[in-house]
Amino acid sequence: MSNEELCALAKMAMENAYAPYSGYRVGAALLTKSEKVYTGCNIENASYSPTVCAERTAIFKAVSDGERDFLKIAVAGGKDGKITGEFPPCGVCRQVMAEFCDENFKILVVNGNNAYTEYCFSEILPFSFNPKHIK
Repeated sequence: MSNEELCALAKMAMENAYAPYSGYRVGAALLTKSEKVYTGCNIENASYSPTVCAERTAIFKAVSDGERDFLKIAVAGGKDGKITGEFPPCGVCRQVMAEFCDENFKILVVNGNNAYTEYCFSEILPFSFNPKHIK
């Protein structure tokens, strides 16, 4: 699957976001090494702390289906569903990625006009705490 196709799926996933409080709709599309794609959207909650991000939704869906090997994720987001710039993964999502993704995992951040910026996981969370630290 091309990066452009994965980004398009992330933008489509934005449509399912439940964001009545912030108005920020985020979609993610996760590609596994077995070529499966898992999408996710952000789901807000009135008490805020139970809110879950699109990236974690996609990762948790994949993990709950038995997938553990991921290649890349595309993330698209913006106020009222309009992409006006980059919407990178939050710190909690980065920590979840550290649990399941290696340092070469790719993050495609959609920035509008059918463009994206590609990051390597090691760039967005250097010195991450991950499972190898516990073993």
